[in-house]
Parts: sequence; structure tokens; C-alpha cells
Amino acid sequence: MNAIPQYLLPDNSVVVDGRLRIGGLDVLDLADEYGTPLFVYDEEQLRARCREAVSAFGDGVAYATKAFLSMAMARLAHEEGMRLDVATGGELFVAMHAGVPANRLVLHGNNKSDEELAASLEAGVGQIVIDSFVEIDRIEALVAGGANPPSVLVRVTPGVEAHTHEYLQTGIADSKFGFSVESGVAAAAIERVAASPAMHLDGVHAHIGSQVFDADSYRRAVAVLAEFVGPLSLGELSIGGGLGVAYVTGEHAPSITEWADTVKEACANAGITSRVTAEPGRSIVAGAAVTLYTVGTIKDIPGIRTYIAVDGGMSDNPRPSLYGSGYEAFLPRATDADRPKRVRIVGKHCESGDVIVADADVPDDVAVGDVLATPVTGAYGHSMGSNYNMVRRPPVVFVRNGEARLVVRREEYDDLVQRDV
Repeated sequence: MNAIPQYLLPDNSVVVDGRLRIGGLDVLDLADEYGTPLFVYDEEQLRARCREAVSAFGDGVAYATKAFLSMAMARLAHEEGMRLDVATGGELFVAMHAGVPANRLVLHGNNKSDEELAASLEAGVGQIVIDSFVEIDRIEALVAGGANPPSVLVRVTPGVEAHTHEYLQTGIADSKFGFSVESGVAAAAIERVAASPAMHLDGVHAHIGSQVFDADSYRRAVAVLAEFVGPLSLGELSIGGGLGVAYVTGEHAPSITEWADTVKEACANAGITSRVTAEPGRSIVAGAAVTLYTVGTIKDIPGIRTYIAVDGGMSDNPRPSLYGSGYEAFLPRATDADRPKRVRIVGKHCESGDVIVADADVPDDVAVGDVLATPVTGAYGHSMGSNYNMVRRPPVVFVRNGEARLVVRREEYDDLVQRDV
């Protein structure tokens, strides 16, 4: 196997004498300074993707914070002109604690509690995406109790099956999200919301799934939505997020600009005059980061496979265990080296399913003590991480123009018992 492809590395990466530098800094030096596991983000790439999204979709575009949220990331997305999509009271709290104005937030979620809705209405969030009739009841009750009527989108499922993992399909009729167009329930929800004095109907939201590479999936969704939203003359159509990113050699995905052009062209051809917005998350942050680990053990089982165990695992990247997601691996001391050795990279947790890369290609001379990197880990690693086996969650560093900025510190052992009573 050849060296790790450049397009899987962060934008501002260079290789000097085999060693990987991101944002002007040697990642092995970062591993020495901050320890491993460690998330390293190319801050300029994060900012560039945010700017691209705003340019492609306009002011209404929102960053889907579930992909990766910290106070630094919330501020960064806001500084670059994006709204922020939050899906829980916790995400709402972090975004507002970071200083993002409430009117720049969009509240999502298929089971928003009375508490979450009340907090959002009190804060004055810019928009709420309604997901059920029960939620309509809750908002009406809160407004009747004195809360201000919110602006809302109604989330609908257009019945389009995106070609992705079953757990990532959200646009099909059989989904926990939204109101089905095909069944007529979506039309009933629109009618009720439009007639309610407790909320202002802005438009429709239709997210079809995640890690979608095929632009035709969006064209099919727009074709279905055109028949539904065309006669309604609604002000906004949010296509949601879901744009795929390349994780392994041979994968390629559309850019945010290409995605926006496809959706807008499909809307124009279908006669949809609503303002088109979106909620990119993965495509903003995934490719901007690498995770650094230290190799702890190497176990060769003759005739079967070689296991390389590192000091992280499913606690900092559960996606392979959840979805069978693929990743690449390389040694940042020899970034441009061939990778002829096939191994399985596993974590340190007490689970056979604690696999980071099931079939990884690495250099022949990989050794205990090496720093090993997995690229394209900026989305759904930190945000889905855990303290399983009471590991301490790793730190996050932003690098830019030769400077490193610690934005999330490594947990201490004391942190593990702070909530115990």
C-alpha cells in the first residue's frame, strides 16, 4: 500500500523529512507536549469550510454542532457567519455559554423536553425545528403560559432512501424523525402549525441522511419536496446536512459548494422559490482533524493477523464499533512512507469490538512507542466520546500559523469522581 493520500490530511499539512506538520507545527512535538490520545484540528481549515458554507448557502446556513462542539468551536463558527444547530439543552447551554447570541441558534431534536423548549423560548432562539405533534402541543402550552411564540420549521421525511448505513438514513418514511410526506402526516402538521397563533411558520426542513456521497439523492428529495412545498409558498427550505466526506483511500465527496449548487439547481428546476438553507456538520469539521495515539502493544498471531493496540479506542472514536466505519492509519514520523503491512488497530477497552481500523496498512517498521495517527477524525469522535473503563477523555488542540491553542484540556482522574455523591 502506498503512502497516506494527501487529500485525507488536513488542508494546511506539509511533510518535512517524513514528519507531518499541520498549521506549521510538527505533530510529534504536539504529542510530546499534550500527550496522547490527542485531537489536532487545522483551525484555518475549520474557518475556511465555515466561510465556504456561508458563501454557498447564505446567511441562514447553520453548523450542526453534534459533529463537534466545544466553546472554541461554537465561537469559531459564529465568527465566520454561521448559525448553530443545537439538538439538546446541553448543546444549547454550551453555545450560549460560548457567547453565541440565542437568535443565531436553531433548536433540533426528535424529543425536546418541556425544560429544553422552555429554556429555548426564554432565551429567544432564532428557530425551532418541529418534529412531532406532541412538540406542537408543548410549544402551544408554553406560549399560553406567557412564552413568546417562536419561529419554526416543520421537519418532514420525503421518503428518499439515501445510500448510506441504516442508522444514518433519516429521510425514509420509517424514521424516528419528522413527519412523513407520503402518508399525508406532513401536510397535516403544516396545516396545524400554520393555523396556530403560538408559532410562526418559516418553512420546511428535510434531512435525508448522513454520509451521503450521491448528489442524486438530493435531487430525488427535491423532486418529492417540490410537489409538497410548491403550493405552500413557504419562505424557507432547509435541506439539512448529511454531505459525505472521504475517510479512506479511493473515496471522494462533493465539496460544500458543489453540494449547494446541486441542491439549488434542483430546486430551481423544480420551481421551488423558497430560500434554500442547510446544516452541514461533518463536512465542516471531519477532515480538519487527526487523532494521535501511542502504540502500546503489538501482538502477532501467525497465520491470522497482527494486532496493534493504542492508548485510545472506542472512547474517542466509537464510529467503527457503531457503523463499521472505515479509517486509514499512518505514522507521522514517516508520513510519506509506503504502508505494506496489514494490521488491525484496536483500542485498550475491554471489548472485542473496540476496533479503530479493522484492516489498516502501516509501514513494516511500526514499533511499540510509535505515535500513530488516524486522519479525518474531526467529526463524531470527540462529540460521541465516553469515559468507558473510566478512561480520561483526550484534549483538543487547534493549530494555526505556527501556534497551538489548547481548547479542551485532558480530563484528570479527579474529574471522574466529581459527580459521584
